[in-house]
Amino acid sequence: MLRFWILDLLLTAGSPWNALSPSNLSAGDYAMQEGHQEAYELLLNAGIRSELVLGTIARKEKKNLESGYDYLEDRVSFSEDKIMDADSKAVMMAWEKPLMEAHAKAICLGGGHVLNIGFGMGLVDTAIQQYSPVKHTIVEAHPEVYERMIRTGWGQKENVTIVFGRWQDVLSQLETYDGIFFDTYGEYYEDLREFHQHLPVLLKPGGIYSFFNGLCGSNAFFHVVYCHLVSLELENLGYSTQLIPLPVKDCLGEQVWEGVKHRYWQLDTYYLPVCQYADDSE
Repeated sequence: MLRFWILDLLLTAGSPWNALSPSNLSAGDYAMQEGHQEAYELLLNAGIRSELVLGTIARKEKKNLESGYDYLEDRVSFSEDKIMDADSKAVMMAWEKPLMEAHAKAICLGGGHVLNIGFGMGLVDTAIQQYSPVKHTIVEAHPEVYERMIRTGWGQKENVTIVFGRWQDVLSQLETYDGIFFDTYGEYYEDLREFHQHLPVLLKPGGIYSFFNGLCGSNAFFHVVYCHLVSLELENLGYSTQLIPLPVKDCLGEQVWEGVKHRYWQLDTYYLPVCQYADDSE
């Protein structure tokens, strides 16, 4: 009880909820590991409140900034198991294939028209094609990725429409969809949040939305905070979010990261988001 009171006092006094120890663990990680539920919930709520405030500040600062442009202007390199940017950071990797197949299954449940934002290696789009959607729209912004799509025949598929450009710039070309998946590179949480503002226009009643949930994928507690944060913000837009746990530990041996500068995912479990308008999910 005394520890809880001290923790509450420290947070109230302005101590950061996300401070890290030399071993890169936060107080929330320790609370999770030791089963201190009250401390865990206190830190979780502090994290959510803080990120909501910081998000408001970031949106004000972002008005004159455009995200993603550095990546779009850089060269990328393709190999059998990954796409790398100019800084040797992975844009997408083959270990994600089972996750992309699960995302495709989720958004294709209703068939019809499907939208994917961000082609990458084409893992999710290949999986989407297995469900034979009536129409499959793909938005891709990187020139070299787009050229590779055309070269490998994606533009010749009867049910596929490719829209080249940043999703922010091509919204007027998009329609309404039964399933939507969002997975861009070189953007941030605020860009994901901005896309969510357009869901009421883009997603049909009864439709399913999902996104690559790589939020804070190197720290378990930070990941929990952002899972709660995005679910809360989607709830404010009228959408319910189900997070489906998928084990990924066996996909991530040391050899997977050879030559990769940043290990963007270091957790044992991936939580796949399935979002639907609240009235439709009842």
